[in-house]
Amino acid sequence: MFEVGFTEIVLIFGIALLVLGPKRLPKLAADVGRWAGRARSMARQLRTQLEQEVQFDPLQDHARATPMAPATPTIHATPPAEPAEPVAAAVTPSEEPAVEPAAATTDERKPAG
Repeated sequence: MFEVGFTEIVLIFGIALLVLGPKRLPKLAADVGRWAGRARSMARQLRTQLEQEVQFDPLQDHARATPMAPATPTIHATPPAEPAEPVAAAVTPSEEPAVEPAAATTDERKPAG
């Protein structure tokens, strides 16, 4: 589509030399070279990132990150060791709360007399 050959580059260089002069042309050439290098670097990074995204499989990545649980439960042959000293009961006997006697109702009163 848009091809630049050797003769076109020489023609562009000649026009730039006439327009800019011999003092500013080397600085401009260095700037253009620096920009071209940055553009190539960015294009290379973009290409690498796109290739990584195309090859990315989230299910495979998730399977690597989470370890698989064993299919069968592990059974220990020896029972757990009992403590050497008996543990005192955490609950201490408490006294029953004091309850005030309820006022006698009319049915419980003794008849006068």
